Amino acid sequence: MAKTAIVIGSGIAGIAAAIRLAKRGYTVSVFEANNYPGGKLSEIRLGAYRFDAGPSLFTLPALVDELFELCGMNPADSFVYEQLDETCRYFFPDGTKLTAWADREKLKQEFLEKLTEPKENVEAALNQSQWLYSQLAPLFIEKSLHKPGTWLSTKAFAAYSRLHKFDFNRTMHEANSKRFENEKTTQLFNRYATYNGSDPYQTPATLNIIPHLEFGIGAYFPKGGMHSITQTLYELAEKVGVRFYFNTTVQKIVVHNGTAKGIDTHMGFHKADRIVCNMDMVAAYRTLLKDQHQPKKLLNQPKSSSALIFYWGIKKSFPQLGLHNIFFTSDYKREFEHIFDKGSLFKDPTVYVNITSVMNPSDAPSGCQNWFTMINVPNNQGQDWDYLIQYARKAIINKLSENLGTNIESFIEEESVLDPRLIELKTSSVAGALYGNSSNNKFAAFLRHPNFSSKIRHLYFCGGSVHPGGGIPLCLSSAKLVDELMNQ
Repeated sequence: MAKTAIVIGSGIAGIAAAIRLAKRGYTVSVFEANNYPGGKLSEIRLGAYRFDAGPSLFTLPALVDELFELCGMNPADSFVYEQLDETCRYFFPDGTKLTAWADREKLKQEFLEKLTEPKENVEAALNQSQWLYSQLAPLFIEKSLHKPGTWLSTKAFAAYSRLHKFDFNRTMHEANSKRFENEKTTQLFNRYATYNGSDPYQTPATLNIIPHLEFGIGAYFPKGGMHSITQTLYELAEKVGVRFYFNTTVQKIVVHNGTAKGIDTHMGFHKADRIVCNMDMVAAYRTLLKDQHQPKKLLNQPKSSSALIFYWGIKKSFPQLGLHNIFFTSDYKREFEHIFDKGSLFKDPTVYVNITSVMNPSDAPSGCQNWFTMINVPNNQGQDWDYLIQYARKAIINKLSENLGTNIESFIEEESVLDPRLIELKTSSVAGALYGNSSNNKFAAFLRHPNFSSKIRHLYFCGGSVHPGGGIPLCLSSAKLVDELMNQ
């Protein structure tokens, strides 16, 4: 008799897990509360404009290719992407502009010319990031931290002798400010803490591993935009026999004698041999597993930051802008203090503008651009978001208008807003936290829920709120870990 598996949620991790289990011979059903797949990796359309709704940076494309190869298909036949020549354009308050080139020599020259940052400092930072990735990825990303075998492996023992080099005891800002001569360079490298919703003035310098993904392995753009990742994997899942049930909210994970037996929905009970939960871990325990043991220490951990996004259809083209653009604040430290300590917004926020129409012209009418305009904000703690949205909108428009030398508000012809309340409503991310638990302490990697339940047999977890963390690459890695753990 065929083995059966149920996946709760069709985020990118849930779809990837479903594909892997189908190839293992499981009959897989995916239950999704929304009427579309992808979770945060979805899209919206406003008039003639298309926007990727959530994640906008694509790294480690091999993790997507691997799913097609697993199914005996050539990835290039279904999923096309290209490496970017530049990863981001940076705009500083004093008018300084810097392009982060993919080519390392061009990048170092740019830092030297624009910020008088010695090339050797940038080279050392990139080498350190690459070394951290080579040492830590095999343990903290590719393996379960919650299985003894991980810590008894040859790679683990090799790492023990180098613990002092992993920079657990300094913050990211402390490490970067000591390495670089120009505070703008420090600010630029500090930005990578936001890639998992953290504060560079609190999070350990170990997270200087992140720049390697962008500068070492490369940043990419999928043809059709980020949402094409969801669409192609969804189509792949259907090809290998995965069945999707949309508009179907899971009400309970049914547990009997310490074993997950299935789920309850409005359609009744659905039995399965294995359950994979792609729902936010905290939300899952509070709703689907509320009658089961609660891992209170994990559930009560501080949450990551959230985002406030304005999707703007701009009836003008700005050639000075690229695919990824950052407009820095004049006081990064105070901005993070507002986000993490005060639960509020700084008057001069750092603004990220993603414009996919630069790469994919059909995303906006001719002569126009689609602006995904985002600032980092605290997670939802009951703030007056209606007021904060208007406060932020004014600050963002003023900042961008000053930098671009024109009043951008007059060019906004389409608009939609996504705030932490809506993020929680649409994705079940508790408090709208984008990455689950915060990484603002050196033990954060160990304070993520494992990819399996230690209390309930046959129950597994994937997605950004569990090990190894948030973001597309780590979510795909979590699906791979679930597959391996389930079939050991």
